[in-house]
Amino acid sequence: MRYPVMLSVLLISLGSSVARTQQAPAAADQPFAAGTPLKMTPNARTYGGFRFAESISYDAKRDLYVVPNAGMPQQVVQNDGYVSLINPDGTAHTLKWIGVTRNGLTLNHPLGSDIENDNLYLADGDIIRWFDMNTGAPKGTVTVKGMTTGVINDIEVARDGTIYATQTGNDDPTSWRVFKVTPQGESSLFASGPPLNRPNGVAFDPKGNIVVVNIGTADVLTFSPQGKLLTTEQSTDPGNDGLVVLPDGTKYVSSVRQGTVARIRPGQKAELVASGLPTPASMCYDSKRNRLVIPANDWNAITLVDLK
Repeated sequence: MRYPVMLSVLLISLGSSVARTQQAPAAADQPFAAGTPLKMTPNARTYGGFRFAESISYDAKRDLYVVPNAGMPQQVVQNDGYVSLINPDGTAHTLKWIGVTRNGLTLNHPLGSDIENDNLYLADGDIIRWFDMNTGAPKGTVTVKGMTTGVINDIEVARDGTIYATQTGNDDPTSWRVFKVTPQGESSLFASGPPLNRPNGVAFDPKGNIVVVNIGTADVLTFSPQGKLLTTEQSTDPGNDGLVVLPDGTKYVSSVRQGTVARIRPGQKAELVASGLPTPASMCYDSKRNRLVIPANDWNAITLVDLK
């Protein structure tokens, strides 16, 4: 059975094209400042303000969707990444919460994201940055050592601060990697090569195991914290990007290449729950509304999939 798919309307905020690389203005000698919420009259609504949003995290404490944006391409404007806050009805809460100024901020091309311990973690090249969810201010960074492509795709952060990060890589199987970064900042190779095949989304299951989905295959891989492969499940499609694991062990997997979302209940085969979605990437779960919130990165949009 398929569920109805609701698509959010969006306002695309595009910068003017330039012929050469520009460096964003140097950080002024001023304290970091976060953007302020929109204060419009009730008869006005704004839906978004994205520029290549590859992941979304749900902030249950504030009931907001947190959307990192890559901003302008690095060869055009460097250090142009920013973070938007979106209300659950799809309207914009804060168009540029992190990134309204560059005072004390470096954020180049954020991809994967996660919220843990009231911090927002962002994958930015080979660096993981984290920000205070109360103020938006930068709090720390760690460089992932041992990468061969220099680009972290998705991340998942444990309560103790341990980070798991995927390197999707290229056609070379030795580039298919998952890294583990300790709370002390020490990097190690958690998994490498097949059965990984362009690994992308990563999440924890209820037992604390590490689940990874592949772009190259339909495999959904579950590893123990020691890196041992425990189970291999099959999604409905290959080309997978997003992954959500619910407290009961149910997994949702989005195929960025096929435009689908599959559900895998414990011990059951995968079933299709949504299709025809525009480039569904690294999604999150809105537990209050039983909803998947999915960025459509190529379309500068987000998609809301209600699971009723």
